[in-house]
Amino acid sequence: MAEIRKPKSETVFYERAIRKAHRKKRITKYGLIIGTIIAAIFAILFLTPIILTITNSFMSSSEISANYGAVFKTTENGGKVFISKTVNLKFIPDIVSFSQYYAVLFKSPEYLVKFWNSVLYVVPIVGVQLMIAMLASYGFARYQGRVREVIFFIYIILMLMPYQVTLVPNYLVSQWLGILDTRWAILLPGFFSPFAVFLLTKFIRRIPTEVMEAASIDGAGEWQIFSKICMPLCKSGLISIAILVFIDYWNMVEQPLILLSNDELHPLSVFLSKINAGEISLAFAVAVIYLVPPLLIFLYGEEYLVEGISYQGGLKG
Repeated sequence: MAEIRKPKSETVFYERAIRKAHRKKRITKYGLIIGTIIAAIFAILFLTPIILTITNSFMSSSEISANYGAVFKTTENGGKVFISKTVNLKFIPDIVSFSQYYAVLFKSPEYLVKFWNSVLYVVPIVGVQLMIAMLASYGFARYQGRVREVIFFIYIILMLMPYQVTLVPNYLVSQWLGILDTRWAILLPGFFSPFAVFLLTKFIRRIPTEVMEAASIDGAGEWQIFSKICMPLCKSGLISIAILVFIDYWNMVEQPLILLSNDELHPLSVFLSKINAGEISLAFAVAVIYLVPPLLIFLYGEEYLVEGISYQGGLKG
């Protein structure tokens, strides 16, 4: 039986298609390799200061002074000394030492006081802000009306304003309330921040109204709908908001500098800048201690944070 041959034009078409597919595959492969290399370079650049801080925290005070002491050297008049080639960046200490941590934890209690100041500010702010946000966002998402739209628009405007814009009004209000130079000057503005309310309202609005209507038909009250349906479906959103609020207020600087004149009430975020002026040997250890809480919270809630950011509806599909 004679062999059936394909037309020459059809054969050429298939060969070109195959070559094109192979070429596209190679380009995709090389592009993936190049993209991975670029991402790795940026990751290394991003992690370098963190790795440097952690490894240098295990150096002795003499080694730190020898490598970085000139950076913080001052003249007799208090001026800074110009540095050109005297700084020696080292990632691996000559001798591993825990003297920095021993000095911070046992010989310098003021650092731990500042650390617990940060905890006393951030933890209540996160907890109260979430409670207020849960109730307020449920009202914004559940009910309709002109007044609600106006109030929510004001929330958006306040959220878009940088803190520096509202710093003077916060100072004047704190002075009028008589809470200036007290912890309440930091806590009260944090309790009523609009950030959590805005984000959580968007989460609740994505919950299908049919779910709430079905629960209402079955006899569920507003509190049951709120506590049994809305909040469980917004779990990832609540955790992601808590992480973002924690990191934001853990790193606050402007608020305590303006509203608190008493150094004993300052958080560790403000105090870190003052360490370098005198005790450079403790700077790295204090920075690592300051880094631990947000790092642990992020590692614990990373899955919820990603899920909360990519959340597209009340029910996962």
